[in-house]
Amino acid sequence: MTSPMKLALVATGAAVGMMARNVYRRSQARDLTGEVVLITGGSRGLGLALARRFASRGCRLAICARDKEELERARMGLAAAGAEVIAIGCDITKRSEVDQLIQEVTVHYGRIDILVTNAGQIQVGPIESVVIEDFEDAMNVMFWGTVYPTLALLPVFLERNRGQIVNITSIGGKVSVPHLLPYTSAKYAATGFSEGLRSELSQTGVKVTTIAPGLMRTGSYNAALYKGDQEAEAAWFSVGASLPGLSMDADRAARQIVQAVQCGDSEKVLTVPANLLARVHGLAPTLTGAAMGLAGSLLLPKAASPASADNKHSKPGWGLPNLQSPKMRAVLFLGRMAARRFNQKYA
Repeated sequence: MTSPMKLALVATGAAVGMMARNVYRRSQARDLTGEVVLITGGSRGLGLALARRFASRGCRLAICARDKEELERARMGLAAAGAEVIAIGCDITKRSEVDQLIQEVTVHYGRIDILVTNAGQIQVGPIESVVIEDFEDAMNVMFWGTVYPTLALLPVFLERNRGQIVNITSIGGKVSVPHLLPYTSAKYAATGFSEGLRSELSQTGVKVTTIAPGLMRTGSYNAALYKGDQEAEAAWFSVGASLPGLSMDADRAARQIVQAVQCGDSEKVLTVPANLLARVHGLAPTLTGAAMGLAGSLLLPKAASPASADNKHSKPGWGLPNLQSPKMRAVLFLGRMAARRFNQKYA
């Protein structure tokens, strides 16, 4: 048999094997009908996409966020689509508010079956523009905002010997990305917490799933905070978060995440570029570190002058005029459409 024929047979066998594996996984996926899902950061972006997807599987929803006006818009949209949903204002960086959230949802539904820790914030800028408060804010939202609700619910889950914790981390929690250092630091911490928690709970009925998305089209660049050369930082990040091939449609991401939840997967890395980057980094971290450094120095904006008044101040994407130029609006068309679909405040 010739080499090309052997390669074709191997490729065909691999494809058939993958299809059989996917069919088997779906056959083993659990029915989520009637389960109560609490989603932090559920008022917009990926959190809202997940709420819609869980609702389509017959789940009862509880969503929380800090912005009550935004939260109410999300609740009304979900309810209008037929979802059973409650919306509760909560600052997940405050432990007392998280405890109150858990109590209110439990009183309303009688229990919580699935916790999705999704709340996050994105800060973009070079290390020269970052201050210690940026790290504190990122850790408060994306690490403590994961730990607080998890530890509040865990005793109940262990007593029932049942429950699932789904932590939305990031590819930035596996490979540190230049100009996103506070964000990636917090995501690394959340990833370590999630993976360690799964190990410790492996002999119980409580499942832990770590989700590591790459860039997604949610319109999040509107709410991201930019420092340093703010317009230049906003330009590269918003383009990456809007173009197909670089970013993933949030509805597609939500579908894959809910499927991972149904199958009890330990981890799901979303987007082909993110999967490739994570795998290469696991095998050759020195190589990827050097590549990231080179890419950052060649492709990303230089730090603003230390004398610049805006060097250490943050501005959200919606407040930057260059993102509203005709050229950028054309490039960001899919991102702008996503912002409207996913309730971004300043879409």
